[in-house]
Amino acid sequence: MATRQVYWNIEGEHWLYLLFIIALVSFGYGVYKRVTLWKLGQPENRWKDVWQGIKDVLVYGFAHKRILKDSYPGLMHFGIFWGFVFLAFATAIITLQADFGLQIFHGWLYLFIKLTSNLFGLLAVIGILVAAFRRYIQRPDRLDNKADDAITLGLLFTILMTGFVIQGVRIAVLPDPWSAWAFVGQWMSIPLKAGFNEAQLLSLHRFLWWFHLLLAMTFIGYFPYSKLFHILLGPLNQFFRKRGPIGIPDPIDFEDENIESFGKSQLREFSWKALFNTDACLRCGRCQDNCPAYLSGKHLNPKKIIQDMRVLMEETGEAVKAANTLATQVEGQEAAAASETEEWTGRALIGEVIPEEDLWACTTCRSCEQQCPVFVEHVDKTIDMRRNLVLMETRFPAEAQLAFRNMENNGNPWGIGWSTRADYLTGLGVKTFEEDPDAEYLYWPGCSGAFDARNQKVSAALVKLLQVAEIRFAILGNEEKCCGDSARKLGNEYLFYSLATENIEVMKGHGVKKIITQCPHCFNILKNEYPQLGGNFEVIHHTEFLLDLVKSGKLKLTNGNRKTVTYHDSCYLGRYNQIYEQPRELLKAAGLEIREMAHTGEKSFCCGAGGGRMWLEEHEGERINIMRTDEAIALKTDLVGTACPFCLTMIDDGIATREVADKLKALDIAEILAQAI
Repeated sequence: MATRQVYWNIEGEHWLYLLFIIALVSFGYGVYKRVTLWKLGQPENRWKDVWQGIKDVLVYGFAHKRILKDSYPGLMHFGIFWGFVFLAFATAIITLQADFGLQIFHGWLYLFIKLTSNLFGLLAVIGILVAAFRRYIQRPDRLDNKADDAITLGLLFTILMTGFVIQGVRIAVLPDPWSAWAFVGQWMSIPLKAGFNEAQLLSLHRFLWWFHLLLAMTFIGYFPYSKLFHILLGPLNQFFRKRGPIGIPDPIDFEDENIESFGKSQLREFSWKALFNTDACLRCGRCQDNCPAYLSGKHLNPKKIIQDMRVLMEETGEAVKAANTLATQVEGQEAAAASETEEWTGRALIGEVIPEEDLWACTTCRSCEQQCPVFVEHVDKTIDMRRNLVLMETRFPAEAQLAFRNMENNGNPWGIGWSTRADYLTGLGVKTFEEDPDAEYLYWPGCSGAFDARNQKVSAALVKLLQVAEIRFAILGNEEKCCGDSARKLGNEYLFYSLATENIEVMKGHGVKKIITQCPHCFNILKNEYPQLGGNFEVIHHTEFLLDLVKSGKLKLTNGNRKTVTYHDSCYLGRYNQIYEQPRELLKAAGLEIREMAHTGEKSFCCGAGGGRMWLEEHEGERINIMRTDEAIALKTDLVGTACPFCLTMIDDGIATREVADKLKALDIAEILAQAI
């Protein structure tokens, strides 16, 4: 039967238990220290969908769904990860037989272990060598090399190589009819058998066995103090990730008299999960490589924010420990007095650890989160800190103050008189709900569609399409207010609450059930965030609705347009709501040839207007909308297709800046379809 002696050529193997206990104590203490730091945060229930969490670990952890999207480092990591999975499995089986008496290390399982440990162990060695080459020779900007990285790679490589040499020595000394299954060890045995006699091989085997064992125990003991900890924390973060619609900030109850401050300015005000994120971060830099603010030369670096919060968490933990020690030493000192020093470590979270300009540079595009293999949540932290600056410190960019005042006084960021909101659309023959209370759909043009001259053309095109399809729809007219997206993303939660609750009351008063929007920001907030305040409506973006009309035959398009187009994915339509294909299907139905930009789909490059930045100036680095427009210009298409008023405005501006309006034109999907009916 296929098997082998477990402790062949080894004496004193009982010392293994002592070494394992020492390693386990070190491991346990390291985990305890990290858990203590996470508990500095506030309670938060993330045990809401255990089965889905398990599936996420299988898909994103073991199958590497996100990691493999960046194929070069993805395959490297895949090899290392699965190498140690199979080696850990082999070690567990051998331990069960040698130390617990279960006679299972034989037959097909023995051969399976020999084959997989050699195959995947070899892949792990190759992965480690590639990782070292990439980190220390190629040195991409997104990787920051620390001593722990070198220690980790060196430790893993040495454990693997000594294991293979031990196997090779054993095969060289002890003929094994099943040695072909351990092909790496068999390769190793050839030079070993030629270069050493049997006595030397036996001595070499004993030395390497104990050396390999010490390294393995070091691996276990060092695990929670090193980057290796992400092997455990990454899958846990995937398990505890938020599910459903992304980017929904926690509501603030302004009527709760017990709330002393709004937003978050101190580390301890974040939840335990937010602090856990900082340890789960792999430092892989994918967020950095896909952040439009960073790539355009802004100081903001999403990876650095997470890592800087991690450092502050450790400093805070030391401060708390010192305070608690002092509290036990000073007679009569209350625990509350010690708790007041929890956050003070000599550095303020906002301003010193995270510069304020970094908080305002974020476009909330969530490209950082879309690319993160372990689902670290960046943007929610930014919005929470913005809230504190706006609501508690009254400290925000001057341009935001004007937008806030305009929304407060006139219900739109432009500050145009609220009583003129319906003028353009009623001029197109659109009725209000007061005039047609039985309309099936509420058409929500948003502030851009009602007031902005460029986007009024989009409104006209959409109205034309709906009228041709004989859809019964109406508008709120002057009763409609700004949806509040920009206010909320800029941190003015109170203004958002005021606008949203008024809109919800008006819509409920008219019995609104279904809403059609042309702005992804309106679409996202009406669909995903208004339910927090009791506004539950069926919300449809115009690209979804128009595609249904085309498929049902209510809209018949001419298919003779031979122009070329590149489609720009709106962040709030794509990453926030997974609407990627519907706009492209409409463009194809209109007879257009689609050419994709360098950044497309879930890797689409933000136009620069999200997160309320539509109303702010860019004072640092290159303008994001110019960078995106340059990608479109490089394709030499006739058109840039958009499905967002902010994106349309920003790309139009980029086209004008580059002076290519005679060659390239930006149009909303509705405008393109209106020309094709």
